Amino acid sequence: MSGKTDITKQLEDLTVLYEITKQLASSLEVRDCLEKAMQVLADMKDMANGTVTIVNPLTGKLQIEVAQGITSEGKKRGKYQIGEGITGRVVSTGEPIIVPQISEEPLFLNRTKSRGNPSDKKKSFLCVPIKDGKNIIGALSIDRFYKDGIGEQANNDLRYLTVLSSLIAQTVIRIQKVNRETEELQIENLKLKRELSDKNKIDDIVGNSSRMQDVYEMIHRVVDSNATVLLRGESGTGKTLVAKALHYNGKRKAKPFVVVNCSALPETLLESELFGHEKGAFTGANERKIGRFEQAEGGTLFLDEIGEISNSVQVKLLNVVQERTFQRLGSTQQISSDVRLVAATNRDLEKAVADKVFREDLYYRLNVFPIYMPPLRERRTDILLIAEFFLGKYSKENGKQIRRISTSAIDMLIQYHWPGNVRELQNCIERAVIICDSDTIKGVHLPPTLQTAEVSSKGQNPYSLAVAVANFEKEILIEGLKRNNGNQTKTAKDLDTSLRIINYKIHQHSISKIL
Repeated sequence: MSGKTDITKQLEDLTVLYEITKQLASSLEVRDCLEKAMQVLADMKDMANGTVTIVNPLTGKLQIEVAQGITSEGKKRGKYQIGEGITGRVVSTGEPIIVPQISEEPLFLNRTKSRGNPSDKKKSFLCVPIKDGKNIIGALSIDRFYKDGIGEQANNDLRYLTVLSSLIAQTVIRIQKVNRETEELQIENLKLKRELSDKNKIDDIVGNSSRMQDVYEMIHRVVDSNATVLLRGESGTGKTLVAKALHYNGKRKAKPFVVVNCSALPETLLESELFGHEKGAFTGANERKIGRFEQAEGGTLFLDEIGEISNSVQVKLLNVVQERTFQRLGSTQQISSDVRLVAATNRDLEKAVADKVFREDLYYRLNVFPIYMPPLRERRTDILLIAEFFLGKYSKENGKQIRRISTSAIDMLIQYHWPGNVRELQNCIERAVIICDSDTIKGVHLPPTLQTAEVSSKGQNPYSLAVAVANFEKEILIEGLKRNNGNQTKTAKDLDTSLRIINYKIHQHSISKIL
């Protein structure tokens, strides 16, 4: 009968170990899987307050990783020096300890304040080291009530916990290794992304935002291809710069880069401009003209505003794209064309196709490799970078020493919605440089449209004298505070006013939120 009982108990112990092993393998979060394991220990083995304490490699102190039945405040209090208290001694010596009755053990510190009930003080406390080979990385402890006092059952439990501590050690080491490898992979991934960003960067295009990184990647994917590229995006987003980047970074860079603005020429002239004409082909054709397709032979032809061309030109353009041949006006001779075609539009070509104003077959021929240029309002992190680029460019052109853009002016640049995109920002900075007489671009140097954006939410008239004076006063205060590293007393002296007035104006203009 006793043999059967022993076998039954061993099977129960193995069942518990199996359940705990499943929980330890259930997560890549140390705390999560240990909490589940401690709950199984409490439910199936009647071992309460299961606690895993791990040595912090940075501080060298023991701190509770998980503690079943202990509050979060108690866990925070549960920190020990190695050698301090029972847990500290187990980690220090590497030997397990049984405390027959918690209330009678002076080494039991109870820092977690989790054993306030009288019944808890009658419980025994078992603690075993958690070892990684010869290294002790922590301790596992439980509370257990023995009705008949400490005996063989306590020793069996201690051996059982020692086996369990080995499983916990393997789990902790495994998860720490996985986390280290994951962290290293993330660092390597970020490093590779930075290297890729630097590699993909196009010198003539300014922008480091994630949207522009996507554009750079698309450019590099297609740069050496002969595929037709369709550049989509609002006016002023930099489609021409991308077209140049595709040519001058590709294998055709030694050949011509020819630009045709399709919206700038009437239908009759556009056809002649693209394909050329023979002498006498029409009234005024006094000599043969070489068209842009021939001029761009071996290179790149950039057709800007492709959505504006007429139906008859669309038909002839389709033939060139499909057959790679064309005829001059007034000629029957077929001319072969080896040209990389890049087209750009700010129109909704899908709607134009649906409205029958743009040929569907030409649309599909042009839309082989589309690249979308994001508007400036969708890449606000690039605004200051672009503004500083143009600041440097126009300061040099105008012979001025303008070193920076003030905080208030930066706020206005960032808040504005930029309907004209990069082109509007370029014009804005050029204007500011021309009218600026100091070394700093301030809000007053920016166009009224930007100043309207800053004050419109307050319902103020941006052109009123009061608003202009308030903005100027705010800028002077910010600049003064910056010069004096935020010291209000020095700023008051610098601006020849009192500390009380400086303090009042700071709160009036909400400057403390900016600095």
